[in-house]
Amino acid sequence: MTITEIDEKFMREALAEARAAAAVGEVPIGAVVVRDGEIVARAHNRRELDQDPSAHAEFAALCAAAQALGRWRLSDCTVYVTLEPCCMCAGLMVNARVGRCVYGAADAKAGALGSLYDLNADSRLNHRFNVTAGVLADECREVLSGYFSGLRGTDGAGCGCGADLEAHAAHAEALACAEEIAVEAVDFGAACRRPRRVLLAIDSFKGSVSSAQAEAAVAEGVRRVWPDAEVCTLPLADGGEGTLDAIAACGGELVTCEVAGPLGDRVSARMLVDGERESAVIEMAEAAGIGYSPCTESAALAASTYGVGELILRAVRAGAKTIYIGLGGSATNDGGAGMLQALGAHLVDECGCNIAPGLAGLEHVASIDLTPPLRVLNGARLVVLSDVENPLVGRRGALAVFGGQKGLPTGDAEVLRRYDSWMVGYGRLLDAAIFEVRAQGLLRAPEGARTFGSVLGVPGAGAAGGLGAALLALGAELRSGVETVLDLIGFDECVRDVDLVITGEGNMDEQSAAGKAPVGVARRAKRYGKPVVAVVGGRADNLDAAYGQGVDLVLPVCRRPMPLDQALDPQEATTNLICAGEAAARSYDLARI
Repeated sequence: MTITEIDEKFMREALAEARAAAAVGEVPIGAVVVRDGEIVARAHNRRELDQDPSAHAEFAALCAAAQALGRWRLSDCTVYVTLEPCCMCAGLMVNARVGRCVYGAADAKAGALGSLYDLNADSRLNHRFNVTAGVLADECREVLSGYFSGLRGTDGAGCGCGADLEAHAAHAEALACAEEIAVEAVDFGAACRRPRRVLLAIDSFKGSVSSAQAEAAVAEGVRRVWPDAEVCTLPLADGGEGTLDAIAACGGELVTCEVAGPLGDRVSARMLVDGERESAVIEMAEAAGIGYSPCTESAALAASTYGVGELILRAVRAGAKTIYIGLGGSATNDGGAGMLQALGAHLVDECGCNIAPGLAGLEHVASIDLTPPLRVLNGARLVVLSDVENPLVGRRGALAVFGGQKGLPTGDAEVLRRYDSWMVGYGRLLDAAIFEVRAQGLLRAPEGARTFGSVLGVPGAGAAGGLGAALLALGAELRSGVETVLDLIGFDECVRDVDLVITGEGNMDEQSAAGKAPVGVARRAKRYGKPVVAVVGGRADNLDAAYGQGVDLVLPVCRRPMPLDQALDPQEATTNLICAGEAAARSYDLARI
């Protein structure tokens, strides 16, 4: 059976309880508690019969379930109830640590699981649980409306009081009170809900619109459906392009520096420092991005990360104790040698002369001394943001996987092997240099970090043309780019109380589940039981891996067939994203019917 079929099966059991309540003159609300596919307790409303203000169906069912199971924690149980629980009953579900609640009809005047309040998802409470609304909602409404319609036309016959006239009078008075209260509490028309809360965390659509632009367009589409929606936007990145802007949106000061570009020209590069200048964020592509390179073989051999080292040096001199470095979009293949040189490292050939910039210089490196850069860093913590898990060398190494897009002739296996042999020799020299500074006590492994014998095979060492390896040699921590960005932008605080999360990127494929930003968003959102829609420019045929990580729906944004260059046009992309935002909101409403 599907989840929907299971929910309907047990809601019918709750409806049977509701009808049992009506048969004894109570407002017809019923509930059952289910564990491992079996009903462990059932109850219906008995407030008038017992003269007990707590005798609501779900309240009584939860108490009975606790007695039956011999424990008050019901985290492995699901509560099925025909009417949306009130604050009292929703509060009991929090205290009982229930795993899930499924209800039928919404209660616009007193409902505490979506209508007036969201007690199940309130981050201020010590427990949160999932809610499914609207299961057999029409049947649940019909039982209630039929009951009250019958009250208006009844003379009291068949209420179960027999020939006792005094009992009939008391019962009629109680029913009148019950009708008045229930009619006030239950709105069978359109629910009067609080404004929808939506969190937008969308990556940039590369070559088209930025993260912020995409979110502004999607927000406009959402408001076509929910004009009063409360929309929170968090620009998103995964450690690559856009990381600086995503984190800067949450505060700090952007500082522009002039540094060496990858091919030696001076370029303007930004870094972010916090208000107290305790930390800094650097995006390596600002200084050595692929946009600065013609991507020819000669450029791929000469491109250097020297400017990245200059940015790190500026951050240290500004007082930063923690420096976050986003790797991605690089033009370089120099293994981070240029970055090390900018920080004062000695990388020399057999004659004691400094090696040339770029990958070409690695052919002649004979010795590496890491003592100067470690003294310059003076204990500053380096945190590398990247979701690349490629090692420095080999078939999955920096040159074999990423060299082609930077201009290396990857189709020529012999040439590539020669270039990779330079990287192997460089990596071994890095290992020797690391051993030396560890022996001097200048380098200690970060707390909790994985230890390694050689930088050559460390997952992530091949990021940004091997810059990851050089940063490892300086004691850097390798962190998931998207997870760290989500921490820095305060994603968890924003997601707790929202109804819907919308993420997205230019293209979603089989690799998206391996660390791309939208899937990172989905994983986090699922910790809080939030539905996730991904709006994408394009998608692969099979996205099972992304769905398995928490994405509920993938919406391609193109509203009609169009060529790629038209779809990438910012104005066209904006219109497409507006329509996608509208579709995402309508899909949420459809799921709750």
